[in-house]
Amino acid sequence: MSVKTELHCHNSFSNFHVGSKEPPYDCNISIRDQLERSYSLGLDAIFVTNHNTLDGYHQLLQYKKDHSKFQNIEVFPAEEITVDTGAHVLAYGLHDEIKPGMTLDELIDEVKKQGGISSAPHPFSLLDALRNDAKKCDMVEVFNSNNVDVLSNAKATQFAIDNKMIQVSGSDSHVLSTLGRCVNVIDSENNLDDILQSMKKGQIKISQTGYALQNETLDHLKYKINYSKEYLIDYISEHYPNAKWLLTLLLRIYNSNQNSHLWPLFYKIAIYLMKRISQKINFQNYDPDFMKERNLGAMFRMAL
Repeated sequence: MSVKTELHCHNSFSNFHVGSKEPPYDCNISIRDQLERSYSLGLDAIFVTNHNTLDGYHQLLQYKKDHSKFQNIEVFPAEEITVDTGAHVLAYGLHDEIKPGMTLDELIDEVKKQGGISSAPHPFSLLDALRNDAKKCDMVEVFNSNNVDVLSNAKATQFAIDNKMIQVSGSDSHVLSTLGRCVNVIDSENNLDDILQSMKKGQIKISQTGYALQNETLDHLKYKINYSKEYLIDYISEHYPNAKWLLTLLLRIYNSNQNSHLWPLFYKIAIYLMKRISQKINFQNYDPDFMKERNLGAMFRMAL
């Protein structure tokens, strides 16, 4: 039997769990909508990977129990956990929530104690990435829908090949339309124990990949901005005091016209600059640590 599954998706229960360096509102996908889309796509199973919490998993189970329409979709527990360096790790098959802030080695040990499987999500993205430490995980996400610079995924694929790692893809869905953008097929019965065993043996293959579209990324950013304005103002004051006037002006312009043609233009410029940075970090061995400071000036200089 083969199980068509989504391995990396979020819902509204991810909100307020992402961490202090991120806006508190992360995702607006409801439990009902997540199951409805999974049903319409013909998915056999989904792992809900909310940030630093198992919230959202039990609620999905309860909704599924109350609506027989979804009885053939299996919902399994997972978590996207932030380690002490700020990088993310996906943990599948957990029965107890794992709190953020552990070292990577401590986290890997805890996942193993729970009989789970670890995976390195977006391992060579510009933020939240394990990079070479991804080899400590059981699997590596070689294609992430949000790595629209493309180079990050190319680097992850080559890394997985060089280290003979199990390769998976992840939608990293934060808006409803990207759920199921990436699909993996597992050679297994559709229950958690069999799926975890098949993952360990590498009996999993990528069957579908696709990038988040410009409008989907902008919709996600709009949601984060609209619901996290107070946070953003405080964050700008703390981290970008010299550029506060410019950034607050942009926020005012955004508030006056959220559908301006200016924002798609900004998006295109940001992607261009991101590709320049990704090329230098992932293929020219520039030190990526400056990205953790989220210094716009340093990022811009690196992109030139």
